[in-house]
Amino acid sequence: MREIFAPMRSVIVAFSGGVDSTFVLKVAHQTIGDRVLALTTTSPTMPAEDRESALTMARLIGARHLVLESNELEIPGYASNPLNRCYLCKHNLFTVCEAKAAELGIDVIVDGLNLDDLNDYRPGMQAASEKRVRHPLVEAELTKAEIRELSRAMNLPTWDRPASPCLSSRFPYGTTITPEALAQVSAGEQILHAMGFRVARVRYHGDVARIELEQHEMPRIFEPANRDYVDREFKKIGFRFVTIDLKGFRSGSLNEGLVLASSPPKP
Repeated sequence: MREIFAPMRSVIVAFSGGVDSTFVLKVAHQTIGDRVLALTTTSPTMPAEDRESALTMARLIGARHLVLESNELEIPGYASNPLNRCYLCKHNLFTVCEAKAAELGIDVIVDGLNLDDLNDYRPGMQAASEKRVRHPLVEAELTKAEIRELSRAMNLPTWDRPASPCLSSRFPYGTTITPEALAQVSAGEQILHAMGFRVARVRYHGDVARIELEQHEMPRIFEPANRDYVDREFKKIGFRFVTIDLKGFRSGSLNEGLVLASSPPKP
């Protein structure tokens, strides 16, 4: 990773504050210092804790950090939630990065795509290719597990942080994404987090909330007091029915059936 960054005169890191982009920013900053700029775009699709993580991690690393508002729901076609929604989002993100790089005279844009991501449905990779965004973690052939291990060795608090994709990933493709529905999903996940469920997804199916939890945590939500509390609180935020997915949490569950049917371009 250091060998990758060393020849770069200046870099923008598309920075979410998650495990991967935090590790990228840390190594880049260690290697070329203040010639690195972390750029974060925030919008209604970004979980509140992600914004806080981005601010905290950039401050901890000591990197320059720029936060820009960018509402994905204003991107033509995005709110209808097509199969290439991730492409539309990433194209917008990298367009913002590209414009800022041109304004500031920065040479290279990088992101936090890792080797494992190549095995998932990732239409955003096409946008990265179009905008000539580099993937240092892929170039260094680092898997998610290795990134977590290295992050722990570097005392980065994100080393064991759960994955936290944008809130739009809670909506089945073809389901319209609205500010109100995003707020419902966010509120539902905050309820579960406050109860101590560290990893929780609220999948939006109109009147129905489908909750995904880690398998070892599932017995706790069926305890009568917890079950009644979740049912009551979820109905307060607008859901009519609350269900538990018996298969438990799995990242990208709404992509199931799409991975084998698609062939995203590999960087």
